[in-house]
Order: sequence, then C-alpha cells, then structure tokens
Amino acid sequence: MRPETRTVHVPHVPVEGSRPIAVPIYQTSGFVFDDPALMAESMGRPDKSFFYGRYSNPTVRSLEEAVSGLEGGAGAIATGSGMGAINTVLLGLLKPGDHMVAQNSLYGGTAAMLNELVARFGMEVSYVPENDPAALRAAVRPQTKLLYMETISNPMTLVADLPAMCATARELGILSVVDNTFASPLLCRPIEHGADIVVHSSTKYLSGHTDVVGGIAVFADEELYQRVWRFNIELGASPDPFAAWLTLRGMQTLALRMERHCANARILATRLEEHPAVAAVHWPGLASHPSYELAGKLLSGCGGVFSFDLTGGREAGERFMSSVRLALLAPSLGGVETLVLHPATTSHRSLNAEELRRSGIGEGTVRIAVGIEHPEDLWADLQRALA
Repeated sequence: MRPETRTVHVPHVPVEGSRPIAVPIYQTSGFVFDDPALMAESMGRPDKSFFYGRYSNPTVRSLEEAVSGLEGGAGAIATGSGMGAINTVLLGLLKPGDHMVAQNSLYGGTAAMLNELVARFGMEVSYVPENDPAALRAAVRPQTKLLYMETISNPMTLVADLPAMCATARELGILSVVDNTFASPLLCRPIEHGADIVVHSSTKYLSGHTDVVGGIAVFADEELYQRVWRFNIELGASPDPFAAWLTLRGMQTLALRMERHCANARILATRLEEHPAVAAVHWPGLASHPSYELAGKLLSGCGGVFSFDLTGGREAGERFMSSVRLALLAPSLGGVETLVLHPATTSHRSLNAEELRRSGIGEGTVRIAVGIEHPEDLWADLQRALA
C-alpha cells in the first residue's frame, strides 16, 4: 500500500493470551464484517455481532450487562441521558389515545414529559399516591398501559410500595415502570418486587463523579427488552462509548460511595430536624417521615438525597442557598460533592401551583444531595448558612 492508503487503514492489534483489566473504550461508529449474511443478521437483534454505534457497542454493552446484572434483569438499553431512558420506554410502549397512571410526586423533567404526551399525542395520565393499590385499581381503564413510579421520589423522598403496587399492576394487566435513580441497585432492586422495567439516570449514583450524562433502562422480560430495543435504534438515544466507560469506572466504587452518602445524610437530616430554622425534613430514614416503616422493609439504606422546608419560606431558601460555601449551588445529584438547589424554581419549575402542591414542594423547600465529604465540615457549612 502507498503511504496515503496506509494512513487510512491502520493496523488493529489483537489481544491474545491475556485481557485488559479495564473495559476498553471502543470509540468507533461502526464495525467491519467478513460475512454479508452475518452483517444483515446483526441489524435485527441486540445479542448478535456489533453493527453500528446507534445499535450497540462493546463498551456500551458492558455497561448494559453490568447494570442489568445488578438489577436482576433480562437485558438493558443504555441511553444518552436519564430522560433519554425514560422517553425510550414511554415512547416505545405508548401510542396516541393510551392512558397511564403515575404517582403524585415525580421528578420535574418526568412530570413535564407526561404533560407533553398529553398535549402532543392525546394520551391521558392519572395520578395516584405511591402506596395506594386501591387508588391504582380505581384509576385503571381499558386504555391503561402502564404504571410509573419512583422508588424514592424526587425531591420529597416518598418511598413507593413497590410490592403492593407492582402486584396490583400485574393483576390488572398493565406494565410497571420504576425510576430507581435515588436508590441505586445497592439500596433497592425493583424487579425483585415485581417491576417490569427499571430506569436510571446513570449521570447520578451509577457514575458518581458529575462528569458524565447518561441513562439506562433494565427489563425483567427478554421479549419486552427486544421490543423496546428495536424502537430505540430508530429513536437514536444511544450513548457515547466514552460516557459508558466513565460510568463503568464510577460503578466500581458504588457500594463504598452509597454507604458514605447514606451515613452523611442520616447525620445531617437528624440535626436539621432539630434546628429552629427548619420546619420539616423529608428523608425516609427519619421516624417523622410518612415512608419510614416502608423504607425499613424495602430499602437497605435511605439514600443520600433529602429535602427540608425552611420556616422563612422562599426568601429564607434563597438566602440559605446563597450562603453555603462548601455545598455547591448546582443541579444533579449522586456525585461525590454535596449539591443544593431550590426545586420550585429549578428542577420542578415547569410544574404549576397545583402540581407543586400535589408533589408536596413548597416555596421554602430546599433539596440537598449529600456528598462524601466529612460530615462535620458539611454540618458547619449548613449551620453557617442557616444562621
């Protein structure tokens, strides 16, 4: 070959007799075949040879298998964001005229998307408490296709009664979808409690270092997994291999990080509950929380995110957030740093007054995503801001 050709066709070095410790980054848009029939076959199934980056990728597949294994699923689809995973599932399973049931308290982005489904596609959504099978039963219609819940709700940390709600959904012939982002597979595995699909924003605890955006959906049933996979390759919500690799790297310390997140949250939530400037603390590890008993039965830890209401309302909330120094005023959660935000004006700003009331979010509600710093340093920062 002439030099011009050699610069294009670089050699691929096979790894024989050993293997890499870390999962390699397959930063390629497509894959070369020797067999035309195998190439054609690979376009139709997620478990065949790799074909094109939008269909699958070895690095991405490693992430999908890792999370599916943690959740106890039959297969998983990684996406470019948490909302990508949610939309892949909802748009892949619903059609105009369908009806779904969702719990009252939801992440603002999810709530906004449900409103879009209603406005754009003529779908209908009914809202019920996260722990009321009778309300679910009353809400279901012939057009109802699925139930959508969050293991621990954002930001009021209500715990869904997954065993009761998923069993009722199955009895009624509808699918159950659970957002497990706040819990992670270390604190709860919804498929073990009857869920059909579990979604995560892998941006959060799975990656854990606030340096990647991603999502993933895990399926309890192989047929359902393949059905949504076929839709997803047309939707094009695929992740980048490097983002998948970063998530895999972060997941290796998930157990260690979750232990510290939960321990720090317990210390801060307990102390804040006793502070005169705080009207209420919303963390399921506190006996005052409505989900306290259920959390003790369902979760192996209560998570690192909670919210609290300041007695001074919105003005106090804004003053508090502008006064923290160690905690950072920033979106997201699940990273090693402690982050705070005001849900009514940020994560849930798309909700109207009625929707905020239904979610339990007040003008003085502050959400804190507790990091892994030393708890006494965090408490000193919160005390200073509260003062």
